[in-house]
Amino acid sequence: MSHEIEPKQLLHLVFGGELKNLETVEFKDLSKVDMIGMFPDYKSAHAAWKAKAQSTVDNAQMRYFIVHLHRVLDPSDD
Repeated sequence: MSHEIEPKQLLHLVFGGELKNLETVEFKDLSKVDMIGMFPDYKSAHAAWKAKAQSTVDNAQMRYFIVHLHRVLDPSDD
């Protein structure tokens, strides 16, 4: 009988939107911030971030971010 070890869940949040200017991370309209989703690991979060960022490449003011929520929830976690 084999026991598979599940990888540790490391939550990541992907979101973005149109910035007021490229010098700060201040959104033009907070009601239009695009919440892409929560992901269990960096690899899947990065894939979602990349797909969304590439789909908005024509708008220079659009930016998407990955937040390492596991580090916020447990700072000792790396």
